[in-house]
Amino acid sequence: MNKKKKTIDFITMGCSKNLVDSENLIGLFEAKGYEVTHDSEQPQGDIVVINTCGFIEDAKQESIDAILEMAQAKTEGRLEKLFVMGCLSERYLADLEAEIPEVDGWYGKFNYKQLLADLEESMPDGAHRHLTTPKHYAYLKIAEGCDRNCAYCAIPIITGRHKSRPIEEILDEVKYLVKQGVKEFQVIAQELTYYGVDIDGKQHIAELVEKMADIEGVEWIRLHYAYPAHFPWKLLKVMREKKNVCNYLDIALQHISDNMLDRMHRHVSKEQTYELIRKMREEVPGIHIRTTLMVGFPGETDEDFQELIEFTKWARFERMGAFAYSEEDGTYSAKHYKDDVPDDVKQNRLDRLMRIQQNISAEVEAEKVGKIMRVIIDRTEGEWYIARSEFCSPEVDPEVLIPVSETELTIGEFYDVRITDAEEFDLYATTRL
Repeated sequence: MNKKKKTIDFITMGCSKNLVDSENLIGLFEAKGYEVTHDSEQPQGDIVVINTCGFIEDAKQESIDAILEMAQAKTEGRLEKLFVMGCLSERYLADLEAEIPEVDGWYGKFNYKQLLADLEESMPDGAHRHLTTPKHYAYLKIAEGCDRNCAYCAIPIITGRHKSRPIEEILDEVKYLVKQGVKEFQVIAQELTYYGVDIDGKQHIAELVEKMADIEGVEWIRLHYAYPAHFPWKLLKVMREKKNVCNYLDIALQHISDNMLDRMHRHVSKEQTYELIRKMREEVPGIHIRTTLMVGFPGETDEDFQELIEFTKWARFERMGAFAYSEEDGTYSAKHYKDDVPDDVKQNRLDRLMRIQQNISAEVEAEKVGKIMRVIIDRTEGEWYIARSEFCSPEVDPEVLIPVSETELTIGEFYDVRITDAEEFDLYATTRL
């Protein structure tokens, strides 16, 4: 008689790249007959696996709190085993092992499949990742690591150098996921424009996206985490010519003053950044640009910040996030710069920047009222269908709300809708064209 398999709860912290790792490991366990639950409000499994984030201080603390909570559950006999993987344990393994002995096994970013062997399980044949997202979209990780070495960033310390996945392996995964019902792909990497450089010294992101777009059943491709220096212009041509490549690009710019860009080791100038935005808008009419900006980096003057304000007003980013600098262990800035911008100044600058963006976002969304847009239905919430256009990435961007009472729509299907109203970040729509 076969022994009943244990149940496993996965808890994933941090970014979508972590989520893909969790999905891959969940698929392996399910192939071995385990019952797996992901991000349950109340984990009830015999085993808990926490996939941690170690990027910034708040994320690290959130991961540590989750580990301590599950360690307490183990002490109280509510779970049998606790395992931890991901960025936090990759970075602080020795310290964590000493401080939290209740954890049965620690794994980093790349050795987490060893967990199966440690549970006396062989590696299954033909296993596929288990999607935790709605079945119509998936995150597609095309590379790991980063070679950019920005002064403030701990990612290269945690994940090492950029490593591209083979193009055929990625395309095979896309084809498999399409067969499972996936229509929309969020292409992710720490720095996707670098894709292929580690293989033959050339950027192959445009080629990859073009080949993905030619796969039957791929309805939307959305690109995340580009880098402004040495931007591959061919990518804009693919975006313009391939209808299923969304007119959307997530590109973290961080700052605009040459003083800050130089101190941050961004390898791009103010003039080049302005030209980049101009060319994006010229080459891909209607493109929605998502960016991230930083305030309070060591040495940031009032003049530097004023340049950032002027740039934000000029660029009119459709999507923008911002954060205050936080010193990270081991980075160039932690070793060589003094964190000399007071916290209250950082917060004031952040608030000013986001107020400006709030107004820009409201104006950008208001311009959509009356337009016909193609949307995909993600879910229902109360009296609304929650949908997204090609300009909206899941979880981080504005959504389109359609009354449930109006007509019956199917989750995961595309519809043409007319935008009837706009708020600061969300849109309202009708199927009555």
